[in-house]
Amino acid sequence: MTIALHYWTTPNGHKITIFLEETGLPYRIVPVHIGQGEQFRPEFLKIAPNNRIPAIVDYEPQGGGEPIALFESGAILLYLADKTKQLIPQDLRGRNDALQWLFWQMGGLGPMAGQNNHFAHAAPEKLPYAIERYVKETARLYGVLDKRLADRDYLAGDYSIADIASYPWIAGHERQGQKLEDFPHLKRWFDTIATRPAVQRAYAVAKEVNPPK
Repeated sequence: MTIALHYWTTPNGHKITIFLEETGLPYRIVPVHIGQGEQFRPEFLKIAPNNRIPAIVDYEPQGGGEPIALFESGAILLYLADKTKQLIPQDLRGRNDALQWLFWQMGGLGPMAGQNNHFAHAAPEKLPYAIERYVKETARLYGVLDKRLADRDYLAGDYSIADIASYPWIAGHERQGQKLEDFPHLKRWFDTIATRPAVQRAYAVAKEVNPPK
């Protein structure tokens, strides 16, 4: 297989399986069970020094040569989009439009929704201030997406890595204290992406790797 995907069933992990399923790029899953601390194994840290999934190793990089290892889901999406010339606009303006929304997700939606989930569901002590802060900030970011999608089908022209990056974080809207009915344009976008066969295959992969209890 061209790509080894070091993966667990988190929103950031889903981004990469969605991309790979969309493009048909050959890949194999290397499970990294974060609940059992496998992200701290020395062999994983060699390719992902921040001990976070996902990470990839591309054994057939463009131009040949040694395999390329990458961590950080946004960097991986951009690398794979450039490798395949798919799911990213090829013109200057379109490319940078997609990239700004990719980086927006990486710097805003993902971290804020992640903190939301932590304080609401995982923190050993319920801190009302922290829960309220991150639920409100998540709602604000949902509002940014809703406004962006008011006059377009996708975040940056055609369906792209910008959409792929954001979708898995919206998939957890109920746990984040959000109602998609409050964001009609976002809901339309979310429902459309949910029907894509590649997205459905990616979430089926997740159930195979980490079966629901």
